[in-house]
Amino acid sequence: MQPEIIIVGGGLAGSEAAWQAARRGVRVTLWEMRPKRMTPAHHTGAFAELVCSNSFRAQALENAVGLLKEEMRRLGSVIMECADKEQVPAGGALAVDRQGFAACVTERVRNHPLVTVEIGEVTAIPPREQPVVIATGPLTTEDLTEDIKTLTGEDHLYFYDAAAPIVTLESLDKDVIFRASRYGKGEEEAYINCPLTREEYERLWEALVAGEVYEGKDFEEKRFFEGCMPVEELARRGRDTLRYGPLKPVGLKDPRTGKHPYAVVQLRQDNREGTLYNMVGFQTRLKWGEQKRIFSLIPGLEQAEFVRYGVMHRNTFISAPRVLRNTYQYRGDEMLFFAGQITGVEGYVESAASGLVAGINAARMAKGQKPLTFPLETAHGALANYITTANPQNFQPMNINFGLFPPLQITIKNRRERNRALAERALASLGVFSKNLEI
Repeated sequence: MQPEIIIVGGGLAGSEAAWQAARRGVRVTLWEMRPKRMTPAHHTGAFAELVCSNSFRAQALENAVGLLKEEMRRLGSVIMECADKEQVPAGGALAVDRQGFAACVTERVRNHPLVTVEIGEVTAIPPREQPVVIATGPLTTEDLTEDIKTLTGEDHLYFYDAAAPIVTLESLDKDVIFRASRYGKGEEEAYINCPLTREEYERLWEALVAGEVYEGKDFEEKRFFEGCMPVEELARRGRDTLRYGPLKPVGLKDPRTGKHPYAVVQLRQDNREGTLYNMVGFQTRLKWGEQKRIFSLIPGLEQAEFVRYGVMHRNTFISAPRVLRNTYQYRGDEMLFFAGQITGVEGYVESAASGLVAGINAARMAKGQKPLTFPLETAHGALANYITTANPQNFQPMNINFGLFPPLQITIKNRRERNRALAERALASLGVFSKNLEI
């Protein structure tokens, strides 16, 4: 009897998962509800339809997403095959013709002899008589969302994405920032503090109030919850609102002056390695260019490198650190996999990459083989490691970036050269991994 798996969702992750499983000799039943039932964001019934940008971001290996794409190419990705085929001019980025790209993926996946496509809505997680991959994206339908919620627990499913910006530690001005927790409580290393004088605070407040915001698509949530109020909305409530909220200086002294700052922006460690820090309380609707301009007014952040800008939009994603393994398996049932943005990866490429790993591992489970954990040195391994080991209390979706990778054994000060060395290490590690395990 030929091994089989079920995949729910024909987006980037689901299409890639189906392709990876089928090319390993596993029969796939791929469920997609479009065009029978459309989402508020999609316009066609094509697989892997791009609903926002047509860009897969940077091409160069010195950029982490460029590395992730190259790893996918070497692993036989159908998403990368079609993206390269339908590429349009975009400077140093990989951008595609939307319709051509979706048509290519649809044709390749539909015409694979081991893939059977079923059009219809799946309202509950299928029985796990064979491996099941849920790849339904951030706009998962209400009924399936409720079933996932029942499985994982109410506290493990999020319905609103309020992500604050994340910066790299190495880009901060060490002569300005200082490490301390309020009143000396907890670990001193937990927070980095950016002290502001009255003049610096006033300048930041005025910029926030006047900043240009992203209004969002009409399918996105318009009302704000108090617990994730955009920082610019808080600023509009009054000149001192932020000083009594996320920028309150109480319990902190600037070691340079020995006094309490007028206000403080705190950064909290975001990954295990301590290379990334998120801006506490700075969830925002500001446009990305405005975020760079305004947040660079904060002392210590003048040259900050933003690996993720703040976003606020409707989203459904599980708390991967609590419920997923780094193989993309559900901790409570090894026959159930999740892939795509529902896992907490952010971006087209990251979504497809998670589908690639889930598809490989679902196929291996169907064939009675052990699932694979990709090396931490690879982009695939670093991304899976982050979403399954991040602090579950503050877990938010993440793009791939070099801050997620283990550091090099040698010090390379030039960032471009360092990133190139990380990429070369990753591809070498992937080569050995793939050859030894014949994936």
